[in-house]
Amino acid sequence: MKIEHLAIWVGELEAMKSWYCGNLGLTSGELYHNPKKGFSSYFLSFESGARIELMQRQDIKSGSEGPQIGYAHVAISLGSKEKVDEMTALFQKKGIPVVDGPRTTGDGYYESVVQDPEGNLIELTI
Repeated sequence: MKIEHLAIWVGELEAMKSWYCGNLGLTSGELYHNPKKGFSSYFLSFESGARIELMQRQDIKSGSEGPQIGYAHVAISLGSKEKVDEMTALFQKKGIPVVDGPRTTGDGYYESVVQDPEGNLIELTI
């Protein structure tokens, strides 16, 4: 078994697609739109084949601030400590919020955590 894709509800579909493709180097598929359900989405692909689906529906709104029950973050393996450092520095330079790190966690992961424009956490790790 393997995870085929991860889906994220977003408020600003086009802006979030641009952010993920521009900052993480993902490739976007075509826009899918179901007018009956008021649903639109893009599948964004990593070079490895893993995908993130960005989804939007007008009746889906933001939750409360802070941690909530459910998914906590998406972790992306960059392959090396140096790549984590480089990408974290690039995000800082672009003004993208770096929430934590880079650091070695208590359980031995080397990581940094950044935030997308809608507050979703992305863990950059080896």
